[in-house]
Amino acid sequence: MGTYDFDLGIIGGGAAGLTVAAGSAQLGAKTLLIEREPALGGDCLHYGCVPSKTLLHCAHVYHQMRSAHRFGLPSVDVPPVEFYRVAERIREVQAVIQEHDSVERFCGLGARVEFGEAVFVDEHSVRVGGAVYSAGSWVIATGTRPGAPPIPGLDSVDYLTNEQIFSLEELPASLTILGGGPIACEMAQAFSRLGSKVTLIQRSAHILSGEDADMAEVVQQALRDDGVTVHVGTSVREVVSTGHAAEVVFTDAAGAPRSVVGEALFVALGRTPNIEGLGLEQAGVDASRRGIGVDARMRTNVKHIYAAGDVTGQHQFTHAAGYEGGIVVSNAVFHLPRKADYTNLPRCTYTWPESASIGHNEKSAAEAGLDVDVITEDFAGNDRAVAEGETRGRIKLLLTKGRPVGVQIVGPHAGELINEWVAIQSGGVKLSTLASAVHPYPTLGEINKRVAGNYLGPKIFSDKVKKTLKLFFNYKGNACTLGTPDAGALAEDDDA
Repeated sequence: MGTYDFDLGIIGGGAAGLTVAAGSAQLGAKTLLIEREPALGGDCLHYGCVPSKTLLHCAHVYHQMRSAHRFGLPSVDVPPVEFYRVAERIREVQAVIQEHDSVERFCGLGARVEFGEAVFVDEHSVRVGGAVYSAGSWVIATGTRPGAPPIPGLDSVDYLTNEQIFSLEELPASLTILGGGPIACEMAQAFSRLGSKVTLIQRSAHILSGEDADMAEVVQQALRDDGVTVHVGTSVREVVSTGHAAEVVFTDAAGAPRSVVGEALFVALGRTPNIEGLGLEQAGVDASRRGIGVDARMRTNVKHIYAAGDVTGQHQFTHAAGYEGGIVVSNAVFHLPRKADYTNLPRCTYTWPESASIGHNEKSAAEAGLDVDVITEDFAGNDRAVAEGETRGRIKLLLTKGRPVGVQIVGPHAGELINEWVAIQSGGVKLSTLASAVHPYPTLGEINKRVAGNYLGPKIFSDKVKKTLKLFFNYKGNACTLGTPDAGALAEDDDA
């Protein structure tokens, strides 16, 4: 084994890179972390999860203020939103979280941080500026950036992506959104609630195309109820600049020509891996337009070079990147052959109502050839949801031979509610254990217990069980039928 400057080098200071850096440094491996941007945190902190969730909450609070009458409260004449103040709030939240992702913190953990563009010189060395650093193992965690789809005329307008939309100084009077994935839906609802006239144009037959149509429809209707004009099943033909606005020309689901003009255009149509300029060819690392290919141990084709996070083109979630970072630490630092398993990887969309899933949905179960039982429970039957006026949505449980293989939730705080299913499915907890567990009342979480009961109840309260109990204990059966006087009333009539 050669002598290197560092035991482990990491390129990219986002969720995956920071996870590896923190873990390896604390375990005693001499660690180098290289980030090309002027601050750590990656896309999630600066252009993704943190600003988007802050914006969504601002929009939700504003929506609640305008909807006070729904709760028996006085109507409030709320003034228009000054978006620069919302942008200030986003920056305040980012600043707090930035302290956790600071150079000082990682230096305190034992990791050296360098800023600049990293370029591989060979399979063990990279150049950053005028310096060359070598490491026994490397991790590429450079993430992705917004994709630029080949739409005629798109380059003729100053369109927005997630890298610009959170720092706008003014709320656009009208906003056109291309895409129907999580970020597109979240931004559509947020800006509509804040006062923009929003039009969302989606290629697939429904928004959130990775989810079952009936669950996505709940969110789709919620967007429309919030004032978003939603077009699905479309084909975008071109984008035309009209001076201070952008016109999107498309055909609708019926094949009819349509167009919409928006003051601002937000494009959310895929991601591109950040691999250009890394000198991967000097290191011998294979990559494609999708990203850097890895095996289950997060190794590239060069076994001492790993890749994790969005740059692999696989599961583009911050929690997936963090998980993959842990897999890298196990393999590169502990030298234990741990493999990634995405079976119980949850996914969430933070619209209102939220959408959260784990495991299979009906679409993926059918593709996998699984025969599933589908059990549902509506939030309309949850007392806490009723009290809070948030009864839209349901939970859907998929079972194979009585074993949960997937859960979908669309409803209030679905992202929090799915956590119980993460523990259940990851821990192999029996459905009967969930159904018999005591949940506090009234909580939204009771819906998890209820859907388990919906499956087990018919088996427990079956005719077969009733007949068995009658045989052993001579139970007399039904004591009351609707429309028929009960026994007590009959007795009182006889006394009279």
